[in-house]
Amino acid sequence: MSVLSRTARAAALAAAAAVAVSAAAPATATTAHPPTRPREFVALGDVDSTIRQEIRYHTPNNFVGEPIDGYLQPACVLTRPAARALHRAQRTLLRQGYSLKVYDCYRPQRAVDHFVSWAKDLDDQAMKAEFYPRVDKTRLFEDGYIAERSGHSRGSTVDLTLVKLPARPAPPHDPDRPLTPCFAPHEDRAPDNSVDMGTGYDCFDTLSHTLDPRIQGEQRAHRLLLKSALESAGFKNLPEEWWHYTLRDEPFPTTYFDFPVSRTGPR
Repeated sequence: MSVLSRTARAAALAAAAAVAVSAAAPATATTAHPPTRPREFVALGDVDSTIRQEIRYHTPNNFVGEPIDGYLQPACVLTRPAARALHRAQRTLLRQGYSLKVYDCYRPQRAVDHFVSWAKDLDDQAMKAEFYPRVDKTRLFEDGYIAERSGHSRGSTVDLTLVKLPARPAPPHDPDRPLTPCFAPHEDRAPDNSVDMGTGYDCFDTLSHTLDPRIQGEQRAHRLLLKSALESAGFKNLPEEWWHYTLRDEPFPTTYFDFPVSRTGPR
């Protein structure tokens, strides 16, 4: 065999090996940065206008204490399958005298980056007394409260609660209100027109674990009602957060999007 033939054969074998390794490698997470919303995403209000929306990260009423990057409008945006699944859950709950209320839906990667930057700034503890009174801010990453990736950025995860019908108007956010722990009695916590779930939304505390045994009575019944309705519609719960649900068959399980949140999408 000539030197040229041996060289060509070696190159061919190397190329084949590279293809085999590539085919065998597991899929890795990717981040997509389209300037506008992909057509697979919809505004929840276009699918079900009866589901209430209180998008906290468009406002300063959150654990950071300021509007979060990427929320151009206070809108719930989801993949179409996730929005349709929420519609199914809502129909079930309406018959029982309740409505869903969403706090957050799709979350752009830039918003997650905002959370990460905030968590690394240990001097910023402005909202500690309400959202993480029993957790040292140095442990937010280690304890899993903050991460550099969020399932919300894949478009099929939602944070939500229940509202008893007929619903009272949601109280406006009062930035001058004294902060109270998110696990305080319902009447002492930050005003909300939702039912009592034992803690407020985004409460960084083990009491937020969906099935924490310390949560009993009406509070536990509310959590289980939400869990039953969402699971029957095709969602799965994050056990550490009673409000957090992800569509089981999400269409983008490894893609993290970064388009901004707004009511309107591509035409």
